[in-house]
Amino acid sequence: MKYTLQLLFLILFTNSIFAQEEGYKALPPTNFEDVTPPPAPDYSNTNNWAALPSKEDSADLCPGDLQHNQDNAAVDIFFVHPTIYTGSQEGQDQWNADINDATHNADVDDSTIKNQASCFNAAGRVYAPRYRQAHIYAYYTKNKEAGDKALDLAYQDVKQAFEYYLEHYNEGRPFIIASHSQGTTHSGHLLLDFVDNQPLQEQLVAAYLVGIPIPKDTFQTIPVCKTPDQTGCFCAWRTWRNGKYPEFYHPKLSPKIAVTNPITWTTDSTPARRKLNKGSILFKFDKVKKGFIGAQVHEGILWAKRPPKPISLFIGSNLHVGDINLYYMNIRENAVERVKAYLEGR
Repeated sequence: MKYTLQLLFLILFTNSIFAQEEGYKALPPTNFEDVTPPPAPDYSNTNNWAALPSKEDSADLCPGDLQHNQDNAAVDIFFVHPTIYTGSQEGQDQWNADINDATHNADVDDSTIKNQASCFNAAGRVYAPRYRQAHIYAYYTKNKEAGDKALDLAYQDVKQAFEYYLEHYNEGRPFIIASHSQGTTHSGHLLLDFVDNQPLQEQLVAAYLVGIPIPKDTFQTIPVCKTPDQTGCFCAWRTWRNGKYPEFYHPKLSPKIAVTNPITWTTDSTPARRKLNKGSILFKFDKVKKGFIGAQVHEGILWAKRPPKPISLFIGSNLHVGDINLYYMNIRENAVERVKAYLEGR
């Protein structure tokens, strides 16, 4: 698909947030066919969802004194989580993760579902499928055919989950699609397959496609969000330390990549100072830290100035791991704002 080719091409110009091959504890075999994929999920089984409004899960959590609004929300959130299957543990040596692995599921729930999916629980009811996510090595292996097959298998799960959501849960409600990293690879496909220039687009409040470079012209009829209350559009960004660039950065590509400032929700290069950051969420997930870090759109990436008191998250140049946490409250409030604008405009 054109979308896959675009993303994989752009990823070549993105500095890896992950270890190089020698840094992995566990790697899949060279060829995709050398392993049997784990069983496909059955999405009628609620255990195969990391988050559902009908059960208690990590997407219900709120730092500090915040509260979720899922009981009264008029909008749904379909959240696709990033890669947690990174070869950092023994046993992570398959091309695709097994969603029946309880330890792996706990890692997903305690990381991305708690720290990222929860960001949207003030705006809508959160649905987050478990899926046979591709090993992170799928993005960096020299065997691109194997990597593509692993990512395609993962997408088939996400696609099936979205179809199940539409048939059994949606009931014609407006929705937001939100994602990070590998999740954004798959969410982009979802938008192309189900939403872009199709009747379902009328239900799209907005899409937050974070952590992967997205070309501005990826979609026919879904534009880049340029104002805080614009609906039917998509936001995208990937965060780097101020003054730093991806290792294989190419300036000719930067004008093609969509970048939204998650503090001001504009696409211009005006810096947003730290004081405009309504709150970041750090590792303990216990409180909101206001004014932690600023943001500036710069040549296809988002620059974030290092905070006065550095923490381990900011040792490196690539702040990918904090793409959502760093702007948690701004994202949270903006999702609510876009929902309000959508509902008032119906």
